Amino acid sequence: MGAEEAERTSTETMEKESTENSEKHVTDSDPKINYRGWKAMPFIIGNETFEKLGAIGTLANLLVYLTTVFNLKNITATNIINIFSGSTNFATMIGAFISDTYLGRYKTIGFCTFTSFLGLLVIQLTAVFKNLHPPHCGKESKTCRGPTSGQMAFLLAGFGLLLVGAAGVRPCNLAFGADQFNPKTDSGKKGINSFFNWYFFTFTFAQMVSLTLIVYVQSNVSWAIGLGIPAALMFISCIVYFMGAKIYVKVRPSGSPITSILQVLVVAIKKRSLQLPAQHQTISLFNYVPPKSINSKLPYTFQFRLLDKAAIVTPQDKINPDGSAGNPWNLCSIQQVEEAKCVVRVLPIWLSAILYHIVIVQNHTLLVFQALQSDRRVGHSNFKIPGASYIVFLMLSMTLWLPIYDRILVPFLRRFTGKEGGITLLQRMGIGIFFSALCMLVAAFVEKHRRNLALTHPIGMQPRKGAISSMSGLLLIPQLALAGLSESFTAVGQVELYYKQFPENMRSIAGSLFYCGLAGSSYLSTLLITIVHNSSAKSSSGNWLPEDLNKGRLDLFYYMLAALEIMNLGYFILCSKWFRYKENDSSSLELKQVPKQSEIGV
Repeated sequence: MGAEEAERTSTETMEKESTENSEKHVTDSDPKINYRGWKAMPFIIGNETFEKLGAIGTLANLLVYLTTVFNLKNITATNIINIFSGSTNFATMIGAFISDTYLGRYKTIGFCTFTSFLGLLVIQLTAVFKNLHPPHCGKESKTCRGPTSGQMAFLLAGFGLLLVGAAGVRPCNLAFGADQFNPKTDSGKKGINSFFNWYFFTFTFAQMVSLTLIVYVQSNVSWAIGLGIPAALMFISCIVYFMGAKIYVKVRPSGSPITSILQVLVVAIKKRSLQLPAQHQTISLFNYVPPKSINSKLPYTFQFRLLDKAAIVTPQDKINPDGSAGNPWNLCSIQQVEEAKCVVRVLPIWLSAILYHIVIVQNHTLLVFQALQSDRRVGHSNFKIPGASYIVFLMLSMTLWLPIYDRILVPFLRRFTGKEGGITLLQRMGIGIFFSALCMLVAAFVEKHRRNLALTHPIGMQPRKGAISSMSGLLLIPQLALAGLSESFTAVGQVELYYKQFPENMRSIAGSLFYCGLAGSSYLSTLLITIVHNSSAKSSSGNWLPEDLNKGRLDLFYYMLAALEIMNLGYFILCSKWFRYKENDSSSLELKQVPKQSEIGV
């Protein structure tokens, strides 16, 4: 045993020296990266701000545009918006793949920002030219002519261009901003943490401007002008972005990171009948690390050991002279396996995020219809808050809370917990899910009150919808404030979790995963609304979601969502206990270390 131990120690020492020499060679030969950090932020955040002013300035009020200008029914318009939002968010995975594999984040963002400008321009043209939208429907009309197939095709072409634009911009802009900081220095790490919070701060600020000024122009002045402003802002976004071209850190694409993950899964299935080595012999697994990989070397973990079979070397496996696998579809390195484990660990958390965002989707869709059938006057004036503008209170809540959280709460908590972020990312997300359930409970109480006043003390009629409740629309603010508070915890924590837990060459895909979760929420919301609308229409209590909300039971739908979020919180807590962070993981040990029995997972 002494000879075997000495031989194993000698082998490990040689491997360690080889790895260090390889890393030293790469460091010496590669050009030094000049990180500009916050100096590049005016261009990146400026581009993001104008891009969001343009995109949200159009998308925020599209629900009203489809029901008032294109004369579509509430349920039809809601489902179109949800499906478009879902498709746009799912397309980010394709955009991230193209960015990480072929174009790089800099070129992807530049091309897709310009494509978004073209999409907004096309949508504006549907409002400018009368033959591109149905004839105007008067307030007294009970029936209205819908759009022709040609009109819908032209509108959907604009949607398609926006989809292409968002596919590249959304997954790349956060990762591109984080690329500007040196992740190996303390100042760089703090810069990345603050960047995530300040990114969402400017993001919500842009949303607030869009949901107030731009939506007001669209609803009260002119749709042609109101849709033209976002198109012009998107053009400015293109200019601002390319102004900073000379100082950006531009990470080159390093091939398809998804291929590496698929190789691990395929090879693990191929070798599923092989016996894994004993715990103290894990050094026998294939331990090759590419000399110029941008990914940091990951320590070995004993979770998901079934995937380790992809790194078992058999007599049939060929090794190249440089130490790499002859056929990566027959043999994977333990580094590849650990990178795959990082992705697999995140997926259960991602599923929980899909259920969480259903609440946010309702505050962007059904709440607009609630506002339209409420008293939207401010005080005793004749000024009415546009229905779509109520979402600004969600953004305001988030905008006010994020700086307080970043500058006051995090440093305070850091002194007690010793954690860089004050609390862990999963704790932050769990708090947000709790607030989302509370938001739906408040929403249900408010809707019941709004409906009762609409039936007993109406103040007018909404054309083709029903009676307007005497309840002030300002009573919708508490649920929106809770939704904004929830977003500041869960959404920001979610994005940061994906960015930090994914391998470096998958950061665009990490960004797209957030939007894919939003896409799943949009599709799931559409499915829930359709099922509830169709099934409740046949019930004795009547349709929960009719065209006239006063004849429905939207409050029961909100109670159902609250119950769903409570169950989701329980599921999330179970996932959090099982989750292992990529960094500072007590169960992550070097290959030569032997795990405790409690650390071994399936």
